[in-house]
Amino acid sequence: MTERKSGKVVVPQGGMMRDVVKRLKLIARLMGDSRVNFFLKALPLASVAYLIFPFDLAPGVVFPIIGALDDAAILWLGSNLFVELCPDDVVKEHMQAIDNNLGGSSSGEVVDAEATDMDDDKR
Repeated sequence: MTERKSGKVVVPQGGMMRDVVKRLKLIARLMGDSRVNFFLKALPLASVAYLIFPFDLAPGVVFPIIGALDDAAILWLGSNLFVELCPDDVVKEHMQAIDNNLGGSSSGEVVDAEATDMDDDKR
């Protein structure tokens, strides 16, 4: 039998969930920024309102798969358009702040090190 190691849970540094969290934080920060046009802030609000309100472009009764996909497509389109239409310097500033808060390495510094396993018996 193989010996099972006990240890801490390691959360990967990248991945889809991290990107989703970063995008949501970016949108929230841009919504609160006064340098972003007031009318532009209506894009993410309108896409969330489309998700909440009962009307649909493609009803789920007639097109069951397309009915769910159109909600996701509207949310994706609204959030991407909002970020793309915001001023580039404002988006870069907020992305840098988010990366610093999440522990992202913006310096590109690489640390060369060795890892050693320690047995519990030898302590």
